[in-house]
Amino acid sequence: MGLRSAVASGAGRLVHWGLSAVLHRNASQLPGRIAMAIDPCIIEHLRAKASRGSIVVCGTNGKTTTTNVVAAALEVEGNRVLCNRAGANMAAGVASALLPGPSADWAVLEADELSTVHILPQLRPTYLVLLNLFRDQLDRAGEIDNVQDTLVAALATSPSTTLLVCGDDPLSVGVALRAQEQGTRVLAFGIGEDLDLAPDRVPEARFCQVCGTELAYEYRSYAQLGKFTCPNCGFHRLALDFVATSVHVDRKGVAFELGRALRGTSTELVKADFGGVYMVYNLLAAGAAVSLAGVDPESFQQALDDYRPDNGRLQHFEVEGREVVLNLAKNPTGFNQNITLLLDDDRPKAVFLVINDDYNDGRDISWIWDVDFERMAGIPDRLQVIAGGRRANDVQVRLKYAGIDARIADSVEGALGQISDLPAERPLYVLTNYSALWLAKKELERMGERHD
Repeated sequence: MGLRSAVASGAGRLVHWGLSAVLHRNASQLPGRIAMAIDPCIIEHLRAKASRGSIVVCGTNGKTTTTNVVAAALEVEGNRVLCNRAGANMAAGVASALLPGPSADWAVLEADELSTVHILPQLRPTYLVLLNLFRDQLDRAGEIDNVQDTLVAALATSPSTTLLVCGDDPLSVGVALRAQEQGTRVLAFGIGEDLDLAPDRVPEARFCQVCGTELAYEYRSYAQLGKFTCPNCGFHRLALDFVATSVHVDRKGVAFELGRALRGTSTELVKADFGGVYMVYNLLAAGAAVSLAGVDPESFQQALDDYRPDNGRLQHFEVEGREVVLNLAKNPTGFNQNITLLLDDDRPKAVFLVINDDYNDGRDISWIWDVDFERMAGIPDRLQVIAGGRRANDVQVRLKYAGIDARIADSVEGALGQISDLPAERPLYVLTNYSALWLAKKELERMGERHD
């Protein structure tokens, strides 16, 4: 490490200590920004701190949960891990995660898809996990092909990186095939059976990544994920190196058998008390990644048993006797999966939908018209709907066209006041996009108790 990088590292660590130890504030980005201002190549100089390698997790949905589960599983086996657990996933956040403390065994890092082109050339991770690709923040990210081009370009700068990709997602497979052509090793994970689920009415990708023909599906898991093939050119789901079978999903959690083609026919039961089909993919990806890193199945399951989300994703609270479920929903696919979770809960309930339009949310919220809110319209007597956030009126109009009459509230406390006449056994679901998530979490921590 040269003088410039040593100064950058020292300055970043000093700022990290001041923010976290003295001011008790979040130190997930500013230390990295300062270090990068002094030495733009600081990530390259810090990568040697992870002696056994690094795992980068990217994709539109599920990055933070998957990253934290992978880090937790590695730690169960005694590994020291550097990780951006709070989800600061651009280059500055990655640098901040690498700065503090002594050397570690592994770095496990969440990365924004567009930021991979800045992170991978310096970090050169052992594995890049690509969970999925959906339209998200169109005013910043553009259309999906721009994100795909960025990921392919990033992988070209890190030829030793193995891509662990969702083989069920045609958009991610499109990236994998292009990366393979430039020499990237590719492994795939996916669900190996029909879950008998109704397909989403507005899938993200209908057409072949090679020839543009409409894809045919033997089955779908959700959105465009499933067992697909192109009837024209043969583009198809990748052969699965890690596969989930015997999948069970309900509002109380998920369970499945994780099979590894790399180890013949070996399988093990994976179960967790947080639910959703999308969570099967997250945990399957995490299980595959830690398996490649040498973690035993028992250690992975122990990490899941001990895991308690504290980042706003599927957190449960109790406020004056009422269960409140908080979760992130930031794009059409994420919202549609949350609606599925909502409807799988057969209790009468209320939902508070909070949409802001900060920079990190995306100024353009036209995507709310692609959310299948119409699915919620069939149970008006069992579902009270409330809209909030700076774009509450836009959400209210969208819900009106879905046949749903929604009230307005300016906070979680206000939403709870709107349903104070409902019996306490009726839960409140709070679904927010990025900038509203931490505010809602802070409010719930003030008003109620964490309920695991």
